[in-house]
Amino acid sequence: MPRLQAARYGKDNIRVYKVERDEATKTHTVVEMTVCVLLEGEIDVSGRQQCSRRHRLNEEHHIHHAKLHSITPVDQWAAILGNHFIEKYDHIKIAHITVVQHRWTRMTVNGQPHPHSFFRDGAEKRVVQADVSRSGIDIRSGISDLLVLKSTGSEFHHFVRDDFTTLPDVYDRILSTSVDAGWTWKFSSLDEVKQNVAKFDDTWTKAREITFRLFALEESPSVQNTMYKMCGEILDAQPLVQTVDYSLPNKHYFEINLDWHHGLKNTGKDAEVYAPQSDPNGLIKCTVSR
Repeated sequence: MPRLQAARYGKDNIRVYKVERDEATKTHTVVEMTVCVLLEGEIDVSGRQQCSRRHRLNEEHHIHHAKLHSITPVDQWAAILGNHFIEKYDHIKIAHITVVQHRWTRMTVNGQPHPHSFFRDGAEKRVVQADVSRSGIDIRSGISDLLVLKSTGSEFHHFVRDDFTTLPDVYDRILSTSVDAGWTWKFSSLDEVKQNVAKFDDTWTKAREITFRLFALEESPSVQNTMYKMCGEILDAQPLVQTVDYSLPNKHYFEINLDWHHGLKNTGKDAEVYAPQSDPNGLIKCTVSR
């Protein structure tokens, strides 16, 4: 007889936008998120109507919690939301909360930060995955879709070759990637999350700065080498972080040989015009622990 081995249910693509107002300075802070809530537990005997009713409750509850609690940093808010379902429903064993915070950057007008006007200056997102159970809270905080490029200062050579290798050794190349990075935390309770709330923003800021600094300044012998150093510096920066992971796809820019046009030089040290490539591409991933 077939047996249900695993199941989760909930709501995906829940959009939330909140304005937090500082009455003293008349300054607004805006946060826009896309949220996914998936619940796991003793749900194999739940009827279709009961599950549907709880789905509706779940969606209403997360909206209420956005009003009742500060939603910054989103790491803490994801833990609060997940903890709500664990406390309210005995049959729910784990709440999986995914939060994607969309980027809004404050405008500078006449040389001054504007109190309530913002713009989106890229596709970069702040992401959080919180898995909340009665035994503890696991959080992965991170950055995604952070597109970076440098026009020199990257190498790739002396790699393994075989009969199918066509890539030449390269001692100076364009390096571009879309950064997806994350760092993990483990807490015993929501109270412990709240006690360490200041560390979430601080670590996100430091991780972003480390990513930029090493990407820009490192005379990189390979993407693998540079991303390993990034992981190590983030671990050093925040003792509570347990692991750091990066996923870096290559965004290739290929030289174009223009010798056919009156001997025009556009390769090697003379390269100025490149052809951006969409696919296929290299993909490099790593996870570094203590």
